[in-house]
Amino acid sequence: MGRELLLSGVTVLDFTRILAGPFCTMLLGDLGADVLKIEPPGGDDSRYWGPPFVEGESAYFLAVNRNKKSLTLDLKVPEALEIVLRLVDRADVVIENFRPGTMDRLGLGYEVLRTRNPRLVYCSISGYGQSGPLRERPGYDAVMQGEGGWMGLTGEPRGMPMKVGASLADIFTGMMAGEGILATLYRREKTGEGAYIDVALFDSVVATLCYQAQGFLMTGETPRRLGNRHSSLTPYETFATADGHVIVGVGNDSLWKRFVGAVEDPALDDRRYDNNQGRVASYEELKAKLDPLFAARTTGEWVDLLEEAGIPVGRVRDVREVFSNPQIAPREMRIEVDHPKLGKLPLTGNPVKIGPPGRSPKGEGRRHEHPPMLGEHTEAVLGERLGMDAETLRALRAKGVFGS
Repeated sequence: MGRELLLSGVTVLDFTRILAGPFCTMLLGDLGADVLKIEPPGGDDSRYWGPPFVEGESAYFLAVNRNKKSLTLDLKVPEALEIVLRLVDRADVVIENFRPGTMDRLGLGYEVLRTRNPRLVYCSISGYGQSGPLRERPGYDAVMQGEGGWMGLTGEPRGMPMKVGASLADIFTGMMAGEGILATLYRREKTGEGAYIDVALFDSVVATLCYQAQGFLMTGETPRRLGNRHSSLTPYETFATADGHVIVGVGNDSLWKRFVGAVEDPALDDRRYDNNQGRVASYEELKAKLDPLFAARTTGEWVDLLEEAGIPVGRVRDVREVFSNPQIAPREMRIEVDHPKLGKLPLTGNPVKIGPPGRSPKGEGRRHEHPPMLGEHTEAVLGERLGMDAETLRALRAKGVFGS
């Protein structure tokens, strides 16, 4: 690939499973980190989550575990714990997403590991964090979307509160964990010392409330569910067309002038609509005028008309349609890797592009390796990293260190 990967030489011991942690370590692996995924003998839970499955392989697991090596170790066996401690001595990052206190009970807590490796960056992901009255509670994405306020903001005004269609609480938390790890690695280059990072799903969701939270904190008024409408901008929402739906983003007053000029409807030539504050105040009246306008033309006609006028507009696509978008290929948002069981395996790409501006990425700054089979790399890694010979590995296998 020519240029050295950004995180080449960084070794990550990954004790995470399901989504938030694996998404984080996948991003680190994409950038060149050597991610050793430590799995129990039964494997990451998400290996069994589905449908869909293809040839017995879970799409859920495959989605977030590329660029990792899988080692199966039964941490209840003393020899397995000793192996982990020896790996820690050579590691840069440890990341885990057990309930608070679990790693301490295993003998792998931060205080123990940092005495062995003071340069270690140790990241814990949990539902509510390592402190506070709710620290012991388990946390899953859907629960956090409810507890963290997203569901209170999502859905039709008189309908059921809705969660987001993707597991964004987990994904945002994984991104926050990655940010903390990268920042701490950068500081370590200056100080030589590692640190402990505490990232919670709840905190991550609350942080993303952003201007909705800020409005409440300043006024005491609780934001309402508005469907696809924006609370502060109009028109900035989904409209039904003659054959589907279109999403329109008139984000400022100059765009409104362009919109009015493109639509050419005298009913919109109203001074009350000249500024966004007036449009928001007149929302119901303005919406009643816009709905029949949009319903009179097809989605394609609206996209062509508004794009020509320079107004942000898009189709409301399903996932199949997303992957037919002409941006997917040049931006490498669909990649393929060779999988030992599935052959050519398509995956989503990494959105961070590294290289000269304006040029298609062509894989620069990226590693593309298949999501590992369970325990695929156990003996190879222990041989290479810890110098274990075949006889030692056979003995460990016989003791159940790698599982039954």
